[in-house]
Amino acid sequence: MSTVAAEGEDLVTPSSPTGRNTGRPRPLPHALLPAAGATLLAAAGALVAVGCFLGLYIRPTSDDWCAAWKTRDLGVLGITADFYTTQNGRVANAFLSGLLYSGGPAGTKLLPTLIAVSLTAALVLLGRRLLRTLGHAPPLLLLTACALALQALLYYAGTRSYQVLLWAPATISHTLPSVIGLWALLLALTTVNHPRPAVRTAGLAGALLIGFALGTLSEPFALVSGLLAALTAVLCLPRLRLAPTWRPFTWCLLWCTGLACGLAVLYTSPGARWRRAQQPEKPPMLSTAELRATYEDWLHMWDTVTGQRAYLAAAAAGLLLGLAATLRTPRTRTRTNPRTRTRTRPGAGAGSGAGPGRPARAALLLLPLPVVVLGSFAVAAGLRSGYGPTGWTYARTWTSYLLPMELALCGYGVLLGAWAGPRLAARGPAGPGALAAATTAALCLTMASMASLVPALQQLTTTTVARSVAWDAQNARIRAETARGATDVGYRPLPIGNLAEPFFTSDYRRDWVAACVSRWYDVNRIHRR
Repeated sequence: MSTVAAEGEDLVTPSSPTGRNTGRPRPLPHALLPAAGATLLAAAGALVAVGCFLGLYIRPTSDDWCAAWKTRDLGVLGITADFYTTQNGRVANAFLSGLLYSGGPAGTKLLPTLIAVSLTAALVLLGRRLLRTLGHAPPLLLLTACALALQALLYYAGTRSYQVLLWAPATISHTLPSVIGLWALLLALTTVNHPRPAVRTAGLAGALLIGFALGTLSEPFALVSGLLAALTAVLCLPRLRLAPTWRPFTWCLLWCTGLACGLAVLYTSPGARWRRAQQPEKPPMLSTAELRATYEDWLHMWDTVTGQRAYLAAAAAGLLLGLAATLRTPRTRTRTNPRTRTRTRPGAGAGSGAGPGRPARAALLLLPLPVVVLGSFAVAAGLRSGYGPTGWTYARTWTSYLLPMELALCGYGVLLGAWAGPRLAARGPAGPGALAAATTAALCLTMASMASLVPALQQLTTTTVARSVAWDAQNARIRAETARGATDVGYRPLPIGNLAEPFFTSDYRRDWVAACVSRWYDVNRIHRR
């Protein structure tokens, strides 16, 4: 025995840490996890791919009609000014809508694919950073599978799948902000401690500008991300030793400042004032009765969310990822001090500086809980203020806190897998069997959750494709009639996704959808066919 080993060095090595062929069969968990990753990748990827494919069958409905004719007649800057002065003040929302509809039908057809690809890339990059922070080698296969599984849950586990993924006005307002927010988080992680001052300055400027844009893009996301940034800023105070400098705090502060400025522009806009004037008088939002009613709406929302057990797949997929990462990572040597019986890694010592205290680490670990709980309550309050007692049913807005909830579940699953993997492997001959059992259980739960989404996706596919066929036939007929000089054409409503179509109200003067359809076809009015 060597002198170092006699002094208490504990050497733990995996079956093949360098990847060389040792001549022995691979342990069961090492062979099972890649297969589990490939299976999950195929299942979740197929679900997301179907949603992207359905983009080809998207046809205008509800707000599409208005955005389409305004972009055609007013241009991108014109629709932006219209939103600011007469609609709701969401200037960034209007600008993106103008860019999307200026390309004709192609823009709305490609948007689901663009969102899925960019969201997958962002989730994979964030997962790599998390695993490397934990000291593990990221398994790309399972990282991609987890990213797709989280998206499948986001798109199909809720009650408004069509609006979340396929209806452009909702995806711009409530799905796209989450994608932008994740890329902004990657920007922060990349630039906040960069050695070059110019890069750090650019990151801070980006925080302010992106925050401002998101403040005029989506109020629900602004509330949730602002809450997350504010709580993170508190934890990043150097006194708590989670962050050694003021840079993370400054980034979060600028992000919140940008959001606040954007929301101020939105709230004080003529369009927002006009919209508030159309609503009946309501009790103050902070009154006892209104807070109680908001709390009941919040419970209704969470009763719907918790009733969908498929969300457990986020934690199960994270567990698979954590187990795979620990098995891929070569175990490093640790030295045991014979006097204190404490273990340290080579190179770690007193010179490394004091780390954060246990309360600060616990607060960081529990940070997602108040963000999801309080953020969802803020969304419920905003919905009640804007849409009244039925506002909580506008489930497309729930994306702002559902994605953080899924990320939290997945992150906790990763931490559990990273903690349990080495401990199960250290159980001697029973270790491989225990790891295989944990992997199999997590995979079965994830696949069962993916399978539970299939019926809703089948219905969504059938409805979307059937409507596109009917819409194309009706559009061809109306175009032919207008070409012959007709100024009053018949229209048969083709509802989809709980969205408004012409004649949703008996009073034609209040039928804004019919008015937008008339403007799109350049006719005086339409009648029910």
